[in-house]
Amino acid sequence: MSHVVIIGCGVVGAAIAYELSLVKGLKITVCDRQPPAQASTGAALGVLMGAISQKIKGKAWQMRQTSIQRYETLIPELEALTGRKIPFNRQGILMLLSDSSLEVMSAWEKLVEVRHSQGWTLEIWDTAKLQNICPQINNEKITGAVYSPQDRQIDPTALTLALVEAAQQNGVTFKFGVTVLDAPTSTSEFCNQLETTEGKITADWFVIAAGLGSTPLTAKLNQIIDIRPVLGQALQMRVGHPLGNPDFQPAITGNDVHIVPVGGGDYWIGATVEFPSNGDEIPPNQELLESVREQAIAFCPELATASILRTWSGLRPRPEGRPAPVIGKLPGFSNILLATGHYRNGVLLAPATAYTIREMIISQGIGG
Repeated sequence: MSHVVIIGCGVVGAAIAYELSLVKGLKITVCDRQPPAQASTGAALGVLMGAISQKIKGKAWQMRQTSIQRYETLIPELEALTGRKIPFNRQGILMLLSDSSLEVMSAWEKLVEVRHSQGWTLEIWDTAKLQNICPQINNEKITGAVYSPQDRQIDPTALTLALVEAAQQNGVTFKFGVTVLDAPTSTSEFCNQLETTEGKITADWFVIAAGLGSTPLTAKLNQIIDIRPVLGQALQMRVGHPLGNPDFQPAITGNDVHIVPVGGGDYWIGATVEFPSNGDEIPPNQELLESVREQAIAFCPELATASILRTWSGLRPRPEGRPAPVIGKLPGFSNILLATGHYRNGVLLAPATAYTIREMIISQGIGG
């Protein structure tokens, strides 16, 4: 049996573990220095922007499309296996527009056509239609909206925990509280073991899905993949009742601010994008979080009276000097795979990333 060790158990690592658990003839171990979904996964809002994204061709679009399609089968699959309920909003994403210039509108119309040819639906709404369907949106600067009925929003933590439980049921071993300490120096392209706080761990394949933890890990292998932190803050607000039509509660986004219904009259609002000013330290900026809240209120005035239940933040892994994510072999090694640096699209791209890694392992023959 071929042994695969996955390092990192955010949504990406967990998705890889689950997809690989469906392959016969693999022994799979997942290690993380903390419990699952603690780092950037726990901070994410889970807004899955596929069809509504501007990516229309190449790998960037292919991965989005693969993931959005996989989620439709993955969620019922995981719920049946684990008996867990995974909050999954199937009411689409509504993007508010504040620029109705000819140039902007024709770009959207073109995207609608492209998506149609790819088998996806996008709708352009004027202000009258927006007012009629989503009366909670009230801002004279809004000139219309684009509605994507096939895009989704998911609770990233619930998803990750379900992936872990389903993978466990399929025989995957999870080791939490285990840190990789070192990699034995070797002249060959094949790394067969890593030193951890639990002793040596030997494998045919290593998959690095450790987000920001990938940089120190690759440094131990003398192949630094430079991934930098970008802070995101969000808040949960309680209105106490659904905004607008209770039967139509899509995720709403505008000017990079998301208003995400999470049930019970609660909404997640986010998220900031904060870069480190010196070194890697990023103290959360209260003013930026407040400006996100104010932007949400400007779109949806009823949020002004909502109470703030909690605020949270997390660091997202952004690759330096190259596009996100970083998926493929670690240079210099034939059996170390990278699945990291997803920046703001870890939840969105987790299923497609898992497929890609699975294909890389299978195509080499299970024996590594």
